[in-house]
Amino acid sequence: MHVAHFGHSCVLVELNGKKILFDPGAFSHGFEGLTGLDAIAVTHQHADHIDPHRIDPLIEANPGARLLSDPQTAELRGAAWEALHAGNVVDLDGLRITGGGGRHAVIHPDLPVIDNTVFQLGTAANPTQFVHPGDSLWVPSTPVDVLAVPAAAPWMKISEAVDYLRSVAPRLAFPIHYGIIAEQAWGVYFSRLDEMRKADTEFTVLRPENDAEL
Repeated sequence: MHVAHFGHSCVLVELNGKKILFDPGAFSHGFEGLTGLDAIAVTHQHADHIDPHRIDPLIEANPGARLLSDPQTAELRGAAWEALHAGNVVDLDGLRITGGGGRHAVIHPDLPVIDNTVFQLGTAANPTQFVHPGDSLWVPSTPVDVLAVPAAAPWMKISEAVDYLRSVAPRLAFPIHYGIIAEQAWGVYFSRLDEMRKADTEFTVLRPENDAEL
């Protein structure tokens, strides 16, 4: 699995010969020139996960990419987008994409809760080789190989991020969703996740616009 991080929640995953770009949002940079994508996947409608000013040029540069998102984003964006509900399965010629979760984490009880699809990549035998939860703490029912774990958010405490990482217990995790905090504060969040993870989970940091084989 080859993974590139473009900041915040924007991640490019190359798996089973397919390239999937997740959440090209307003706090992310460097994804604009990507071509050859097999799919563009958006977990939910917030601008830090789908930049309304840069999404259309990205789609134009990748005319063959399937456009997958949570149901509400698909409704907002139009017929070209496919709604991936929890439990839905999409086959990209050997790469299995399974929807999970369904709802965004609660930001405040006074605010409406929107849709959020958790994207799980893999095969029929191993459906959770990679998991991008978007803005949720939904735990998959099958063992996870690589988890993109939210590190900081208005809807989450550090203790919740640690508990989520422990509950999923992936082979490897790397942090996402930290574009809302200053770079000087990254270590505060990353160190808690690293120090308090389960012993059999490896934790690594992919700095924005860097990539790695995981």
